[in-house]
Amino acid sequence: METPSISEKRRLPDDVETRIIHFFDQDIPPSFFLFAGAGSGKTGTLVEVLKALRNKKGDQLRCYGKRIGVITYTNAACDEIKHRLGYDPLIAVSTIHSFVWSLIQDFHRDIKVWLHEELGRKIDELHEKQRRGRSGKESAKREKDIEFSMMRRDGLKGIRAFTYSPTGDNKDRDALNHNEVINIGSFFIREKPLMQEILVSRFPVLLIDESQDTNKMLMESLLMVQNNHAERFCLGLLGDMMQRIYLDGKVDLKTSLSPNWEQPEKKMNYRSPPRIVELINKIRANVDRLEQQAKDGWDEKGHIRMFILPSNTPDKDEKEKQIAQQMAEITGDALWSGPTPNVKKLVLEHHMAARRMGFIEMFMSLYQVDSLKTGVLDGDHLLPGLVLFSKMVWPLIQAKQCGNEFSVMAIVRNHSPLLSKSAFLMAGADQSVQIQKTRAAVDELMTLFNNNDSLRFLDVLLCVSRTGLFEIPEILRPMTASTLEEQQQVTNLPDDPSPDTSLADVEMEAWDQFLLTPFRQIEPYLAYVSGKAEFDTHQGVKGGVSKNGLHGPNLLPRIWASSADTSLPPIQYFGTLTGFSA
Repeated sequence: METPSISEKRRLPDDVETRIIHFFDQDIPPSFFLFAGAGSGKTGTLVEVLKALRNKKGDQLRCYGKRIGVITYTNAACDEIKHRLGYDPLIAVSTIHSFVWSLIQDFHRDIKVWLHEELGRKIDELHEKQRRGRSGKESAKREKDIEFSMMRRDGLKGIRAFTYSPTGDNKDRDALNHNEVINIGSFFIREKPLMQEILVSRFPVLLIDESQDTNKMLMESLLMVQNNHAERFCLGLLGDMMQRIYLDGKVDLKTSLSPNWEQPEKKMNYRSPPRIVELINKIRANVDRLEQQAKDGWDEKGHIRMFILPSNTPDKDEKEKQIAQQMAEITGDALWSGPTPNVKKLVLEHHMAARRMGFIEMFMSLYQVDSLKTGVLDGDHLLPGLVLFSKMVWPLIQAKQCGNEFSVMAIVRNHSPLLSKSAFLMAGADQSVQIQKTRAAVDELMTLFNNNDSLRFLDVLLCVSRTGLFEIPEILRPMTASTLEEQQQVTNLPDDPSPDTSLADVEMEAWDQFLLTPFRQIEPYLAYVSGKAEFDTHQGVKGGVSKNGLHGPNLLPRIWASSADTSLPPIQYFGTLTGFSA
């Protein structure tokens, strides 16, 4: 069933938008938290508010060199908002990392001081653990970590300016990583009055989309600025606390706001039919009692069937095919089955999809650590340790296997230090030596990969480190022993029984486990996190938009939901929906 788009069904501005727009008629506009539940047209509201704000205050802001700041969670959301606003330079739309970097990028001396002190604290903590702990695997890794941290701290003396790319791997010695940018920005905003003044003067109005998922440290720093400069700084937060996906956000955000904050609510759900909205309200009833209402005019035709099978049903894939065939007959929709069924299978937990698709070991080794979950689920630049394998090694292997030498050279040229300007300068007159080294490194990697089903991420890491084909991310450097004998020695050491395990130790152990998992699991993992796999979670299609860019009724109206889990009673439920946008 084709459903009208949100823009076709809503009238702009609605009452909530009008109320927020009137905030900016005041000399001192109040800060606000806008509750915008699922399907409420939050992006449309944000755009309409920005348009009205531009009309009301645009000339004044331009006159004083000020801008309206907007923080969104993804690059795709940034592009969408910029497009709707005609790419107006008055409105600075960026991701959280880009926004923070725009504030701190000129303070190289302060960044160097922060890094020097932070690395010093890390080194002192590692030395203290070495003093109290016994020799073992963790002790050997800490020695490596101390060595690399001291090298980086000593190297700060030669850095005049730091670099950072929100979408890059930031592998150069003068580059900051993603976590450092957020940590430095949060610290500067919180502790340095000059940074607060820069923020308020540059962006007297700052709107944050998906505020429930914004980093806790940064959010608390911004709230402190708002409290200290309420007469000059309007902070607008948009989101829904029950739609939190990531774990590093501020859990008590809405309840921690002061009484002088406005808290408007968008209660209309434009996306879902009445019975779906009714279900949403029942789910929320015991949490925050916020209720939505459905738009009139829905034609609720469609098909719903529930199939209940024992959890120990043999040959689950075959049984699902049989049920999908039944759904094709019930609905008259051939895409439920056939040679290329157009069905998305939703599961409750990511690890269920990982198990079904065959990448459970590599996934759970990192996903079990809270601080790594966001990066694992995004599968992007947030975890440089993954980027090495997902954006460099695996694409290189695929291109080489397909005989696409152009892509092979493009990958190596963009990422390998063997072909960097400094490498060619050091090579002197005979620069062909670097080309030969690069080809030899690629050949060695392919020899390692071919006909080796037992290949581990660790084997790949050691090969890349040995040949210098790619830069090794800082988090993985302690695992790259200088010789095979040293590697064997570290591998055979017993675990360190020291009880004072820090977050860094936990993360290091997770990466250790990851490196021992099969490298072949990278392919289904990448298919899953990019939204190209048949499996996804309910959260993965939150908001009616999939990771592959489809949305609304085009997403995949044939949805298969499974709540099977080993922690549940021995009954498996398959709920199937067709005729509704996801």
